[in-house]
Amino acid sequence: MHVNVAPHLLTEDRAEYERVLDEALGSARERPELAGTGGRLTPAQLRAMALNATALITTAAAAEYEHFVRVREENRAASNRPRAAGPDESPGAVAVLTVLVPVLAGTAAAIFLLVGALVHVIAPRAALGTTLLTAGLAFGALAAAGLLCAGAGLLLTALRNSPAEVSGAPAPEDELALARAAWRHALLERGVVPFLHAALAATAPDPAEPPPDPALP
Repeated sequence: MHVNVAPHLLTEDRAEYERVLDEALGSARERPELAGTGGRLTPAQLRAMALNATALITTAAAAEYEHFVRVREENRAASNRPRAAGPDESPGAVAVLTVLVPVLAGTAAAIFLLVGALVHVIAPRAALGTTLLTAGLAFGALAAAGLLCAGAGLLLTALRNSPAEVSGAPAPEDELALARAAWRHALLERGVVPFLHAALAATAPDPAEPPPDPALP
């Protein structure tokens, strides 16, 4: 069976259109405007008519569909766009240095302080002991600064990777789901159901016309 597809309805969305149509036909008994389904026209007949009138029906939800398609294309473009390498995605030299500097500086500080203290005990007036102690203190300060920088880096990384819900903006997946739901609702309420109702009304018997006489051949 040939199905007319509206120019603005992409092929990938035809299945979604048919699901909305089947949803309307499945809930026909719960809708007063579709009460004649199964009597004057069967669900199969209504479905065939709606499929052949796809271009007309989908026009009723054209605005919502255009928004849905735009959001979907933006999401696809964003997922295919290569991510720019940030400071934390550059080669691991920075990360390695951030970890190693406090460790190496702390080790050197401990060695210089220990050796300087021993030299100072053995030879209190020797300049070497004072030099070693000074170097140990300098390396200790460097280790402390490295620890502070590492802690600040971890804090910034945690804040950068925090969930998008904190900012109050919906995630791209949520925005796409909302756009799809809005299109489906508009398609159902403004397109499919009114079309089915019009088809049933057009085939309803004229109440002014007398019923046929069963005795006539």
